[in-house]
Amino acid sequence: MLMNQKGSILTVDIHGLNSNDAKRQLEQLLSRTGKDVHEVVVIHGYSHGQALKNMVRFQLKHPRIQSKLISLNEGQTRLLLKER
Repeated sequence: MLMNQKGSILTVDIHGLNSNDAKRQLEQLLSRTGKDVHEVVVIHGYSHGQALKNMVRFQLKHPRIQSKLISLNEGQTRLLLKER
């Protein structure tokens, strides 16, 4: 899982992970993400199957997630976070 933070936005690339591993790693990441992060952009791809995209958009649940925004880019989903 590759990560890059610019300001209050953390970008996470979960390409290459299976759905269960990606879900577990994203939940752990959301639990330890600091209050300086207000948004997590998850790059999951879409051209080689829908499993990661569907997991992020429909199965991923965490108390920090305020809302999920579908990007114009089908290969990513934006997670807006609640204040800590």
